[in-house]
Formats: sequence, structure tokens, C-alpha cells
Amino acid sequence: MSVQFDTIVATATAAGPAAIAVVRVSGPEAAEIAGRVLFAGRTGPNMTFPVAESHRLLYGRAVSPTTGDLIDEVMVAWMAAPRSFTTEDMVEISCHGGDIAAAAIVRALIAAGGRPAEPGEFTYRAFVHGRVGLTEAEAVLQVVSAHSADGLQRALADLQGDLAQRIVPARAAVIMALAYLDASADFPDDEIPTANIAADLALAATQLESVLAGARTGRLLSEGATVALLGRPNVGKSSLLNALLRSDRAIVTPIAGTTRDVVSERAMLDGIPILLLDTAGIAASTDPIELAGIERSRSALQHAVGLVLVIDGSEPLAQDDLSLAEEISARFDAGGLGEIPLVIALNKADRPLQADLAELWAMLPSTVGVVSVSALTGAGLDQLAGAIGAVLRQGSDPVARPALLSERQYGELDRALLLVRGAQEALAAGFPTDLLATDVRLAARAIGRVTGEDIDDAVLSEIFSRFCIGK
Repeated sequence: MSVQFDTIVATATAAGPAAIAVVRVSGPEAAEIAGRVLFAGRTGPNMTFPVAESHRLLYGRAVSPTTGDLIDEVMVAWMAAPRSFTTEDMVEISCHGGDIAAAAIVRALIAAGGRPAEPGEFTYRAFVHGRVGLTEAEAVLQVVSAHSADGLQRALADLQGDLAQRIVPARAAVIMALAYLDASADFPDDEIPTANIAADLALAATQLESVLAGARTGRLLSEGATVALLGRPNVGKSSLLNALLRSDRAIVTPIAGTTRDVVSERAMLDGIPILLLDTAGIAASTDPIELAGIERSRSALQHAVGLVLVIDGSEPLAQDDLSLAEEISARFDAGGLGEIPLVIALNKADRPLQADLAELWAMLPSTVGVVSVSALTGAGLDQLAGAIGAVLRQGSDPVARPALLSERQYGELDRALLLVRGAQEALAAGFPTDLLATDVRLAARAIGRVTGEDIDDAVLSEIFSRFCIGK
């Protein structure tokens, strides 16, 4: 994506029925182009809109510039440069919701001289013109895609520059170290003031570690996780799903094997947006339809981030319970994971306990949590939600401040940290300063690709292509 100083047009709100839709126009001819559609016959050489003041909300009638036909009655926000999101002249048109009116206004604005915006082009212009930094620009996408209140607050903080402020000290320390290393190499005969390279590298490493430590929690808050409810038939998986959702989402009957396919639904558990999967009971069967459902359940077992093994606590353990626990253990043993993101839900706690879990511990780590719960009465649901949240946070630093990092940002900062640590080891081993400088320079560039100070057009295009049109 390259800078083009023409005038762009796009719908900024999602498609579909709604009270209003918003159409954006940004660029040097925004006022003139909008005026041809909104205020035909009411413009003059010094006043495009009926008022000369910027940041006023105006009433208008959108008409076709070619036929003069009325499109819609609208409200218009006129923002003169540089006091707009893009820092350009900008118009936002609020029309009636739905796809038809907004699309017709966009077509009229294009006919009047506008160009359809590319995905992310409004935010891209805000970045190029210095309205927002790169971390703030990427935070716009995090705000739009937030799935939880905590995730939204974290994204808003980054939009205000929080992530950049946390990274800047690391970059400053790396640059300080690099300046000394380069000066020492370029002017070996001059008296270069002594610098504490070890302290600079230690500061950079500490700052980068702090940001990366909060990335797992940040990703949970932002993207959420998929959690599968697994168990043999008729242990109450569907009832438990309905209880957690507080709605009758899944069909529940006393007949074993009612669930034949994976039922998915979103829920907020322990502050984490979660996609809950209610799976078909896994057990020995010859029914081809039931076998197809079991195969999908096993697929959920392989791909879900967290698992809830539902056991009927009112009955002794069955062989199918043990076989499923063995499958769960085998999946994570194969992955080399020390901790299994698993919670055992001992369902039907409203009845006398008959299940003895001793046999399960022979194949599952003792760290796996057990929660007694009743899908019928709702007892233990809050404890189960907390236990699910706890296993999803395994491996996260409990005291680290969450950081909403994209995969690109995480990769760059992780690379920078590895390079800084390599420079620390080389310094401690007494390696020549030119070898240290290579790692430190690469670390500075990696950090710069996050802050936007060492970024090329290809990377920018990759970043902004993930945005929707109109953002």
C-alpha cells in the first residue's frame, strides 16, 4: 500500500440491518465531492457546506449527482484538516441502516469523483500522516475485534499509546548500546566516553521480557479460546453446556447419544471469551451416524485449547471414561506438554457420589482440577468457570501486565529479545565489540518494525490488509 493523496470513500459500519450506517469520505476533495451529493445547488466558492465551521453536525439530503434522485435523508459530520482521524479533510455521513442506502451513497460519492478505499486505508493514512503510531494503528484492529470487556480496555490502552510506551525504553537502551559500540569501532583512537553496555542490554532485555510475558494473557483476552466438553454418552455434557450458557442451546434427553454433531456456542467464562463445544459422547459403537459424531468429537479433542472431561459422579467410572482419559493424556504426552489444560467436571452433584476417580490419576497428572457441579441445580458452575479460566492461563505470568500483541509483533519482539540475550552472552564472554554490534543492530531493527521506525512498504501492506474496508 502506498500513499495516494486522492479522496477515498467507503462504508465504515458493518453490513446488515441497523439503525444507522456511516459512510466515510477522506482526502483533499472530501468537501467538494460530498457537497455534490449532499448539498447540490447550495455550495459556493468559499463554502462547501451551509456552515463554514468545522466539526458541526449538519442535516442533508443525499441525491444522485447524475439523476438528481433522492437517496436518503442524512446527518453529516464535516471535519476540516488536520482535526480528523486521517488528518485530511473528512466527511462522515450517517444514513439509515441496512445495505441499500449506504451502498447507494457510496456509489453516488464515487460518481462525484471519489475512489473506493482499500482495506485499512483510513487507518493507514492516519499512520502515514503521523496521527497515530504503528502500535496505535494496529490497536485499532484489536479494538474492533475485541471479544471481552478486558480485551477492549487493553486495546483502548494500546490505542492511547500504552504498548509503545512499554517498548520505547527497550529501543532507547538498545540504541544507546549500539551508538557506543559503533563509535568504538569507527574511532578506535579517540577517547570515547565509557558506557555501561551491560546495563543497557539488561534494561532492554527486562523491558522486552515484561511485554512478552503478558502476551499469552493478552491473546486470551483478545481472541479467546476454544474449550471442548468431552465425555461418554449421557453424562450431561449438553445439560452442562446449557447451564454455562444459561439457555437451552443443546437438545437434552435421557436417551444416550442424543448429540450426534458438535454444537458450538460463545460464552464469557472467568473474563475470557470462550467458544464452547458440546461434543457427541465418545464410546464404543457400530452405528455409522454415531461413529461420525464420535470422529468429530475426537477432532475437537485434538484442536481445542482447553478440555472439560465430564464424568457422571452418580455412577461408578465406566471403561469409556477411562479410555477417554487415556486418549486425552496421549494427545498431550505426544505434544510434550507438562501440564494438561484439562478440568474434570464431576457432574450430577445433586445425587450421591458413586464415582471413584482413583483410576484416573494413574493416567492424568495430579495437577488436573476436579470440580463437583450440578447442571440441574447450577451448583458449582462458578467454580467450574474459574477452573476453566485457570487452566487456560497456565504458562502465563500471573503478575505480568497483559499485552495485546499480534503474531507479527510477538515474533519481532521475541527475535529482538533473543538477539539482546545473545549480545549479553557475547559481552560476558569477551567477544569483539563488532560481533556484539551486529546482534544489537538487528535487535534495534526488530523493535523498530513494531514501533514503525524501521518498517518497509511490504510489511505495512501486510499489516493493513487485515483491516476491513472503511477502517
